[in-house]
Amino acid sequence: MRAAVLRAYREPLSLENVADPTCEPDGVILKTLACGICRSDWHGWVGEHPKVKPGDIPGHEYCGEVVEAGLLAKWKPGDKVIAPFILACGDCPECRSGQTTTCRSQRVPGFGDRGAYAEYVSVPHAHNLTRLPETLSPALAAGLGCRVTTAFHALTGRAALQAGEWLAVHGTGGIGLSCLLIGKALGARVIVVDVVPEKLAHALTLGAEAALDARAGDVAAKIVELTQGGAHVSVEALGIEATANNSLKCLRPLGRHVQVGLPTGHTAQMQIDMNTLYMRQLSVFGTRGMPAWRYPTLLSLIETGRIDVSPIVARTVALSQATKELKAFDGPTAPGVAVITDFAG
Repeated sequence: MRAAVLRAYREPLSLENVADPTCEPDGVILKTLACGICRSDWHGWVGEHPKVKPGDIPGHEYCGEVVEAGLLAKWKPGDKVIAPFILACGDCPECRSGQTTTCRSQRVPGFGDRGAYAEYVSVPHAHNLTRLPETLSPALAAGLGCRVTTAFHALTGRAALQAGEWLAVHGTGGIGLSCLLIGKALGARVIVVDVVPEKLAHALTLGAEAALDARAGDVAAKIVELTQGGAHVSVEALGIEATANNSLKCLRPLGRHVQVGLPTGHTAQMQIDMNTLYMRQLSVFGTRGMPAWRYPTLLSLIETGRIDVSPIVARTVALSQATKELKAFDGPTAPGVAVITDFAG
């Protein structure tokens, strides 16, 4: 099969013909219909993620068509499915309690397993898969990836965002844009923060009540002023120290900070304003992914038009363009995300 292989950090991905994947007893082989290109992939490409090594195939935001099913899998060839990026075992205490994103034996394509920057991908623990709704295009389904799903769980499963509350979103990439769209759908009042004027303007067209340029002064104080006391919930969507501290400082007393951005490599250790956390008695939530059993709820909201995630996908690209998209994460990016839909080009 054709795949994009990481041969050296920060070097162009190598387009190669590699061996087809092997189907595991509880898994399936998917023909990849689409795969999102994510900032988490960039962390691996630059060498900052400990599980990504030369020789790996990236890609964890995918949907596909079953071409082979293991003896223990419930799926059959021809089924079209989408997958959470965390493939939980289903048997450990965490899985049995429903907290599958903390599974002790989880598998993640692109981070330890072969990923989906390829014509085919092996998916173990296929009980995590969900049928792809006919109304959802493969590109948009892949765009849900670890962005919309993670944002939905962050706001509803972790921070318990309520209608009428103020939500601050720091960073308007795929995760931040998803938080804006979902927050609005839940009835929250949303303020976004970024450093790219185009992205701030885009957020306003999607319903943000305010869009603040982080380069223009103390954004945390501005949010406190605009909300007359501070946001109820604040999401950090980049994984860097400056935005994490701004997220904490923009909250009102008893506010909830949600850490969605991935802190790894040089950002794994941060100096955090603990005095603000202490004095305002804030709650801090870490979040990563979304349990597979929550997919039907989210998909139902999308299918019925309660949540419109169509602005997430800005462009579809060929596999040969993946390196260009990864390089773009070195600096501020344009609105929306890129999804691979052409695995021959």
